[in-house]
Amino acid sequence: MKETLATNTLSLRDVVKTYAMGTAIVRALDGVSLEIAKNEYVAVMGPSGSGKSTLMNIIGCLDVPTSGTYCLEGQMVAEMPEERLAEIRNRRIGFVFQTFNLLPRANILHNVELPLVYGGVARGERRARAERALQTVGLADRMSHRPNELSGGQRQRVAIARALVARPSIILADEPTGNLDSKTGEDIMAMLDELHAGGQTIILVTHEEHIAEHAHRVVRLRDGLIESDEARRTPVLSPAKAPALDLAAAAVGAA
Repeated sequence: MKETLATNTLSLRDVVKTYAMGTAIVRALDGVSLEIAKNEYVAVMGPSGSGKSTLMNIIGCLDVPTSGTYCLEGQMVAEMPEERLAEIRNRRIGFVFQTFNLLPRANILHNVELPLVYGGVARGERRARAERALQTVGLADRMSHRPNELSGGQRQRVAIARALVARPSIILADEPTGNLDSKTGEDIMAMLDELHAGGQTIILVTHEEHIAEHAHRVVRLRDGLIESDEARRTPVLSPAKAPALDLAAAAVGAA
C-alpha cells in the first residue's frame, strides 16, 4: 500500500495488540486507527486497562502490533527487526517518563549524552550537545551532579534534555508530572508548551484533566478502542520561557 503521509506524521491503522494471560487472550488494543501530524500536541487519556500504555509502547517502537500497520515518517516500522526498531527509538523518539529513568551512578551530563553514545555520535559533539541541552533547561551549574543530588523537578528537566538531545521527531511524555508537586508539575508543563511552540511534536499520556488541557487534541481510550478524539480550541498555555524555545528549535530544526 502506497503511503502519502507528510514528514514526521505517524499513522496507525486497525492496530490490534493481544497478550496471552494463562489460557485467556487479552486484547489490549482492539482495532485502533490514529494519525498524528507534525507539530501536533496530543494528550492520550483513559482509565487503567484502557490500552493507553500499550498504544504508547507501540508508537514508541517499544512493542509491535499483533496485527494492523504502524507507519512512522513513511516507514512501516511494525515490520522491522528489533535492531532497526532500536535505531528508530534512539534517533526519532524522545522519551520522558514519570520515573525519570536516569542512571543513578552517572552524572547528569553523562545521562543526557547517553542517547548520542548509542547513536555513535563523536565524543566532542555529544558532549557539546549535552552541555547545551542542560544549559537550556537551566541546569548548567549541575552538570557534574548525580540524580540523587537533584530535586524531582530538576531530574525531570534532565530527562527532557536527554529526550531532546538526539533531535527526535516526536517526544513521548508518559505521566511526566506524576511524581512531582503541583507547582513543579506546572513548570514541567510550561517547558513542554514551549517545546511545542518551537515546532516539536508531543504526545502526552496522562490521567489528569488539568494536564491534558495543555494539549491541542485529546484522544480518549476505553477497552482498547478510541472512545473520542477531539481538538481543543483553547488549550492551557503556560508562560513562555525563551531558553526552552531555543532547545526546541535545535531539536526539530537541525539536520
